[in-house]
Amino acid sequence: MALLPLLSMVSSFLFLSSMAELPMLEHPLKSDGSLSLLVIGDWGRKGTFNQTLVAAQMGRIGESLDIDFVVSTGDNFYEEGLTGIDDKEFEESFTNIYAAESLQKQWYSVLGNHDYRGDVLAQLSPVLRQIDRRWLCLRSFVLNAEIVDFFFVDTTPFVEHYWDNPKGHHYDWRGVAPRETYISNLVKDLDLALKESPARWKVVVGHHTIRSASVHGDTIELQLLLLPILKENGVDFYVNGHDHCLEHISSNDCPLQFLTSGGGSKAWRGILNSVSDKLEFFYDGQGFMSLQLTKTQAHVVFYDAFGNALHKQAITKQFHSQI
Repeated sequence: MALLPLLSMVSSFLFLSSMAELPMLEHPLKSDGSLSLLVIGDWGRKGTFNQTLVAAQMGRIGESLDIDFVVSTGDNFYEEGLTGIDDKEFEESFTNIYAAESLQKQWYSVLGNHDYRGDVLAQLSPVLRQIDRRWLCLRSFVLNAEIVDFFFVDTTPFVEHYWDNPKGHHYDWRGVAPRETYISNLVKDLDLALKESPARWKVVVGHHTIRSASVHGDTIELQLLLLPILKENGVDFYVNGHDHCLEHISSNDCPLQFLTSGGGSKAWRGILNSVSDKLEFFYDGQGFMSLQLTKTQAHVVFYDAFGNALHKQAITKQFHSQI
C-alpha cells in the first residue's frame, strides 16, 4: 500500500491507472508526437569518479535534444543505498549533481543491488519528492507515452545469491519476501502487461544485465525467467545498468536489442568477454545514453563523459494507420 501515497503526489501530468497488476503512469509526448530521454545508471557517488563530469554533459545533451525525462537504471546510491529518508546523500549524489536546467525533468528510477543494501523503503518514499520533485522510484511499474510503453522491472530479487548475504552484505527484503512468490507474481504481471500493451514500441528497463560482455556478464536468472517473456511479446529494447560500461548487443534470433547504460560514475573495469549474441558496441568507461522515438523510428546514441557520441543506432518500423 506504500505505492498509493507516493502516486498521489506525482506531478499533474502523471495519471494512475492499471495494466495487469503493475502500477501505470503516463507521460505526454511532444507536440510533434515524438519523445526523447536520457538513460543513466550506477551513478550515486557524491560527484566522484567523474559523476559530475558525466552530469554536466547530460545537461548539455539534454538541452540539445529537449528531453522529456530521464531514466535511471539503478544503483542510485553507493555503496549501501540510503540510510533513511533524511540521508543527505540523496541531495549530495542527486539533487546537487544533476543541476542543469535540462535535467529538471521527471526522473523514473528502478532499484539496483546496491540500493537494496540500504533502506529500500526510503528510496520508495514520497518524502523524497518533497526534497526533490523530480524523483520517482518504484519497484516495478509501466510508463505509457502513447507510442511507447516502458516496463520498469525490479530485477534484484531475481538474483538468488543476494539472498545468501554474499560477503556479509545486508539486503533489505521488506516487501519482496518470500522470493519465489514475489518473482512469480512479477513475471506473471509483466507478461500480462506486455500482452495488453498496444504501444508501437516496448522498452523494458531493469538494473541487471541479460546480455553483457563486461564483468558481471549475463544474469542467468533473467535469462531463464525474463528473456523468454521479452522475446514472446516483441520487446524492442532491454535497457539496464549493473555493468559499469556502455554497450549494445543485438539478439541473434529476434529484433530485441540489449542496451547497457551503467557508466554514471565508477567504470574502467578492463574486461571484455565474448557474448553469444552480436556485440554491436562496447565502451569500458563513463557515459550515458539517449533514446529518441517517433512512431516509425528509434534513435539510440551512446556518449562518453565528454559528450562525444561514440555509437549510434537507428531502427525503423513500418507504420500502418488504421482507418
